[in-house]
Amino acid sequence: MFNKYFDDINIGDKIVSRGRTVTETDIVNFAMFSSDWFPLHSDVEYARKTMFGGRIAHGLLVLSMASGLVPLEPDYTIAFYGIDRARFINPTRIGDTIHVEGEVIEKEERSDATGIITYRQTVKNQRGEDVVASIMKVLVARRKQKSKK
Repeated sequence: MFNKYFDDINIGDKIVSRGRTVTETDIVNFAMFSSDWFPLHSDVEYARKTMFGGRIAHGLLVLSMASGLVPLEPDYTIAFYGIDRARFINPTRIGDTIHVEGEVIEKEERSDATGIITYRQTVKNQRGEDVVASIMKVLVARRKQKSKK
């Protein structure tokens, strides 16, 4: 999706990413980097007694992994612009394989050089269950206009 200029991306364009399996190491490393050691993610005995019946991945870890699954080409993609309405719908467990499905829902010209692409992003697990849903925004380069003489 982000391997072309803003001008060449259309509302309705879709993407399905490759998959990635969530590991215990991912969860521990994320807890270390974020300082989020909430016991639902880091304490087996605590997590076993919760409604989830065991440890689950941090929602923000899953969202971060999803951002890495969406291919971004530096010649076209300028920057991540924002996220709206993120919802953590179902837990992601150690051993789950996630992938991203996205669809362009809006385009906004910002200048002669850039535009914002808004897309609906759904992270799904290997069973096809939605685990995270959000609206993402990316700043994308526009095709360079030929100067008028």
